[in-house]
Amino acid sequence: MTNSLKYQVPILLGLPKGRMEKGIIRLLEEVGISVVGSERGYRPSISFPNTTAKTMKPQNIIEMLSHGRRDIGFAGADWVEELNADVVEVLDTGLDEVRLVAAVPREMAAKGLPDRKIVVTSEYERLAKKWILEQSLDAEFVRSYGATEVFPPEDADLVIDNVATGSTLKANGLVAIDTIMRSSTRLLASRAAMENDAKRDRIEAFRLVLESALNARRRVMLEINASSENLDELVALLPSMREATVAPLFAGAGFAIRAAVLRQNLPELLPVLKDAGGTDIVVSSIAQIVP
Repeated sequence: MTNSLKYQVPILLGLPKGRMEKGIIRLLEEVGISVVGSERGYRPSISFPNTTAKTMKPQNIIEMLSHGRRDIGFAGADWVEELNADVVEVLDTGLDEVRLVAAVPREMAAKGLPDRKIVVTSEYERLAKKWILEQSLDAEFVRSYGATEVFPPEDADLVIDNVATGSTLKANGLVAIDTIMRSSTRLLASRAAMENDAKRDRIEAFRLVLESALNARRRVMLEINASSENLDELVALLPSMREATVAPLFAGAGFAIRAAVLRQNLPELLPVLKDAGGTDIVVSSIAQIVP
């Protein structure tokens, strides 16, 4: 455990309960931060220095941050927008990406909305009413408390809900007709914490650690051997973060090139490197990257 002055100020962290929980716990584990708690407990222990955690619904985390009762926490951008919360976004983790959509029964999607007052249901009351106003619809709003997709067609004409793959909508005979916003899990902070120099330093340190793992997920370490004749061409082909690392091989046998490249580029990149004379190509995973 570190004795750095940076970690002497305590931090109150909100961990999300529900669909975001596993992704956040896994991310923390990747950077060496363990979270240990019982299945029914709401106050897990966390190994990040001088940090106290509590597990809460994302909506409650946002509210506690708004009131300055928590310093940092994880929640979706959709609920930040819904609650019109006065919080500071520290990091977009990109985890649990969803779309907030307006959806109707498949038959209605083909024919269009009926020429009468319609019923719109959603957990997102503020965003739903805003969308209804923007669309100039004659609609009555009914708040749902989960399982919004079961309302149509008997109890609602249109739902506004978040979707990841759209499979739940499809299973319930619904079709998305508009995307209202896109959301993902964000690391958020209270304004009070960000205005406190010591706490802000701690929050930035936490962001740096998490971002190092997120950067590493997107990249792999590529190592390749090259002769002196094809060295320049191979280096030019590698889309590294800055410049590739080049080192001479033993007994003048050529050069070794190392570069952190985007994982998504590998299918196109590997055959090109091989054709350009690269040999002994090795691709390995990266745990963390701190630029």
